[in-house]
Amino acid sequence: MTNDWDLLLGDQFDQEYWVALQAFVHGERVQHQVFPDDEDVYNSLDLTPYADVRVVILGQDPYHGPGQAHGLSFSVRHGVAVPPSLRNIYKELEDDLGVERPGHGNLEAWARNGVLLLNSVLTVRAHDAGSHRKQGWETFTDRIIQLVSEKPELVVFMLWGNFARSKAALIADRHHIIESPHPSPLSASRGFFGTKPFSSANDALIAAGRDPVDWTLVPGSD
Repeated sequence: MTNDWDLLLGDQFDQEYWVALQAFVHGERVQHQVFPDDEDVYNSLDLTPYADVRVVILGQDPYHGPGQAHGLSFSVRHGVAVPPSLRNIYKELEDDLGVERPGHGNLEAWARNGVLLLNSVLTVRAHDAGSHRKQGWETFTDRIIQLVSEKPELVVFMLWGNFARSKAALIADRHHIIESPHPSPLSASRGFFGTKPFSSANDALIAAGRDPVDWTLVPGSD
């Protein structure tokens, strides 16, 4: 982390859980392939400074396939096929705001525009979903959510799916929470489609005197 997050989270780095977590991840990288690459683990924080956060989109684990994860929830690198959940997010974005689907799955433009794309767990063993849960990442990312909740200005939290919705207890009442089923193919048709989260987020930001998010993405190909 090379911005204001480093100072805000500095009290975490000498805690027992953090030392154990880093030892665990190092051991996993020695024995297995781990995603994302070490230099990409904190991309969500590096690309979205604390001072700039206007929206939080919370995921659970990084993608566990080769070349997919790069430190942003729901996002994949250029040149990687758009995953099913992100395809559904794009469908809802198009239906909500008329934003054309970009043809790639890289969400860095959102991150640079004040959207914190945070996974609850920041690493995963290749081809083994959930393999780095309950090792300490959740303690770290819960602290991130709490810090954002401490911001005096309104922030919009998009909580998609039961896991993300369980984090609502960490968020102060003054913020705006958008809850729905997860955009995965298994649940999107059960209440994610039609929720208009992107226009709802911007409406809440504007009502609070904050700039709306530009949800457009530069077209490209996957």
